[in-house]
Amino acid sequence: MTRSAASERLHIEVSGDGPRELGRARGAALRGTLPEAYAKYAELFRLLGVGEPLEREGVGRVLDALGVWRPACVDELVGIAEGSGLDLEQVVALNARTELIALGGRASAECSTVAATLGGHRYGVQTWDWHIELDPFWHTHVVRGPGLAFAGLTEQGIVAKIGVNEAGLGLHFNILGHRDDGPNGVPMHVLAKTVLCECRSVDEALALIREAPIRSSSAFTLLDVQRSVSAELSPDGVFVIDESGGSVQRTNHFQHPTPLAAQKHETYEPDSSERLALIRERLAGGLPADTAGLVALLRSGEGEPPLTCRADMALPYGERWATLATIVTDPEARTVSILDGAPPEAETGSWRTLTP
Repeated sequence: MTRSAASERLHIEVSGDGPRELGRARGAALRGTLPEAYAKYAELFRLLGVGEPLEREGVGRVLDALGVWRPACVDELVGIAEGSGLDLEQVVALNARTELIALGGRASAECSTVAATLGGHRYGVQTWDWHIELDPFWHTHVVRGPGLAFAGLTEQGIVAKIGVNEAGLGLHFNILGHRDDGPNGVPMHVLAKTVLCECRSVDEALALIREAPIRSSSAFTLLDVQRSVSAELSPDGVFVIDESGGSVQRTNHFQHPTPLAAQKHETYEPDSSERLALIRERLAGGLPADTAGLVALLRSGEGEPPLTCRADMALPYGERWATLATIVTDPEARTVSILDGAPPEAETGSWRTLTP
């Protein structure tokens, strides 16, 4: 599969006075690609053993949970369906793709994240590793609607993923795996969007997350000018990993013992622990001098744990993992910089820097 050049990667700017209007703007901007994006995800769900009846049931449970917690989130998803021509259930399935995939059981590769304080200035850096077949279906965006404006990276039809908001709160995103995960609460991508548009600080974000109906698992690495943490979200609750030695590191396994006891070890291990160990080994000599050094932490070569993930095209869909993007958040500057590619391309590739 041919990778898209950064200059060709879709960028959208959407706005609306209310959630439904905001959703319509997103749906309209993505109308040409959303049907194909959903079809490719539906194919992935089936490969992972999530049949149509199970998908429909999961979507119904997500809508019920959102209708109680944040009805405005449902309004926005309705707007996306109206603007794009997709059925509402298909839009919800895209936004709940993490929760639906959790109903399957195949091992995965995933993302690596570091938040660090360099010279008194906090930054976050992340690789986003995903199925290479879904590379055509992500884009950058700036969102201005009810609440705080934010900018970042997301997938077609999905309201948010990684980004920074106008108040200077950055959010990075890593999937985790708990044995009780399922589509019974707020989808992680919808929760990420809610944090970005409602919260001005790490403390506010943690308060919001703790009151949310969470029934699936991810880690949100959150940073502002005062603090950086990695919050482990799971059906067992929310557990905060604080910055230590000027940084916090995150891969795809639980670090807190409570959710770790119910982790799906077969999903991300031993890969996740090996990646985290490599990051920490590199940090043992001291923090990098700048963001280029942070990005370089996530480079890996032959025989090393895959901080940089390269797709094996001899494998079938569902097993071809690649680093699709590299992201740097700067809460103080209120910017997010996105490389359409992996850390080894950082010096020669084209970065897109966005301000909400």
